[in-house]
Amino acid sequence: MGGTVTVVCLLIALSRTVPGTPLLVAANRDELYARPAEPITVLRGEAPRILGGRDEVAGGTWLAVNAAGVLAGLTNQPSASRDETKRSRGELPLMFAAYPDAATAVAEVCGRLDPAGYNPCWLLVGDRHTLFSIDLTGGPRPVVQELPPGMYVLENAPLRRESAKQQRVAALAGVALAAEGRGAEADALATVLCDHEPAAGTLPPLPDGLPRPAEISAACVHTGPYGTRSSMIVSVPADGLPQVRVAAGPPCATPLVDQARLWRGPVPAPAAIPGRSR
Repeated sequence: MGGTVTVVCLLIALSRTVPGTPLLVAANRDELYARPAEPITVLRGEAPRILGGRDEVAGGTWLAVNAAGVLAGLTNQPSASRDETKRSRGELPLMFAAYPDAATAVAEVCGRLDPAGYNPCWLLVGDRHTLFSIDLTGGPRPVVQELPPGMYVLENAPLRRESAKQQRVAALAGVALAAEGRGAEADALATVLCDHEPAAGTLPPLPDGLPRPAEISAACVHTGPYGTRSSMIVSVPADGLPQVRVAAGPPCATPLVDQARLWRGPVPAPAAIPGRSR
């Protein structure tokens, strides 16, 4: 891959389709193995408390959920390099998760957000009542779409543009959800996160024309320099605190552990951050 930067992530969201769990999100975080990160921690202690992983290079996160049930996750647009002068995209989930509901978060943050300040990315932002798609890949303002109830798969491509990976993951999720049945939706999505089979079809090349390895079209990625580093499943109930389960390693080999303890108690001190671009 030479000097390319290809960070691949996956978000599967069930919005207002699971009885008793109006928002269920399963996510894989893929990254260079050498880049230090915490799979889960307290990102903000004051109300609303925010949990999520922390990138220890730029200090941001790929997925954040707060005590009120607001969740924000992002995927990056694949690129051969990133503009180091721009702000860290990892700031974005924290911005949205600082609000008590998703609609307010989207209105407030997107009302002042300049996409040109960040390298291109996409986000899903939701809570018990709604789910939004946010496109920050160009133009003077974020492109925001409120989504109807349903299942959504966001990888490193626009939400509405079906990719080979998106199609495979959606199909696997549909089969797993039907097989597991009502009440086991989180477990069904956990099995999808472990899938190693590359998607059928030709992967589009990187912007510099270099090919992408087929392995990154799988849900659970394993390549030489990078792969699936951690997984998270967030279940937002109709009332009460979200349940957050995290695999602090590849989900195919690492158990999901309930992180309920992080909703209470002291806030860990963050590591020193040597750089900010992401």
